[in-house]
Amino acid sequence: MPRRQPDVTLPDLTGRRSVVTGASDGIGLVIATRLAAAGAEVVMPVRNADKGEAAAQRIRDEHPGARVVLEELDLSSLASVEKLAARLLDDGAPIHLLVNNAGVMTPPERRTTADGFELQLGTNHLGHVALTGRLLPLLRDGRARVTTQTSIAARSGPMRWEDLDEEHDYDAMRAYRRSKLACALFGLELSRRSRAQGWGVTSNVSHPGVAPTSLLGARPELGRPDDTREVRTIRWLSARGLLVGTVRSAALPALLAATAPDGDGEFYGPTWPGSAGGPPGRHRLWAPLRNTEDAARLWSLSEELTGVTFG
Repeated sequence: MPRRQPDVTLPDLTGRRSVVTGASDGIGLVIATRLAAAGAEVVMPVRNADKGEAAAQRIRDEHPGARVVLEELDLSSLASVEKLAARLLDDGAPIHLLVNNAGVMTPPERRTTADGFELQLGTNHLGHVALTGRLLPLLRDGRARVTTQTSIAARSGPMRWEDLDEEHDYDAMRAYRRSKLACALFGLELSRRSRAQGWGVTSNVSHPGVAPTSLLGARPELGRPDDTREVRTIRWLSARGLLVGTVRSAALPALLAATAPDGDGEFYGPTWPGSAGGPPGRHRLWAPLRNTEDAARLWSLSEELTGVTFG
């Protein structure tokens, strides 16, 4: 018999403005839908306008009266990040929740962003650093919670400082692992710096476990024309309630992290053995995430690479 699906209860978010990246499908769409259902206005920055409109309409159909705003964003372009931030800053509305969720995974060959960074580092980490930094005035106005998604892949292996951009000896999975470790280190360092500088922003980190999302599916634009063997296996296990989660359950750690009143500096993920699935809860930081020297070094380097400074 399949296991009972876990869930979380969200507080009333009426009057709160949220921004969720990667909300046009998968985990991000579940996060956006649940926030909208709880009363939040949801800003959905998307790369594909048609896909984004379909996702927004799905939310409105499920929750009549939901407030959903589509914006254009390509996280692999720092210019695109700057344009989105400028539009939101011009609008002036405080942001209360920011969920840095979007990502790409394991293109078979090394690819680069519009700014020349390795695609996974540039999209998963640097794009979100630039977005968070440029939105900091609105986040401060909203005394916001920032939740940054990492991955179960980040629980092992240090940063590869000698070749962070994978210019030599590219390995797709290693590059993904380092990009998601960078996401986690950034989210935790943001919490520390906000407390030290009095920004009034709380920040934490979540991971979704393992679920049958499109990350490992066919992505012709990344040079992967067919579904991977891994995603086919994950779909089989997920459909039977074995070991891994569902797309819906994989969204719950981020939802809990984004709304928990005492979640500053915390780490959330699925709680079954192995952390691949199950109900969401707090986790002890994995060893690489506890390295505050790496986090500080990465912060400075990220500001330098993106040209976006905080504070």
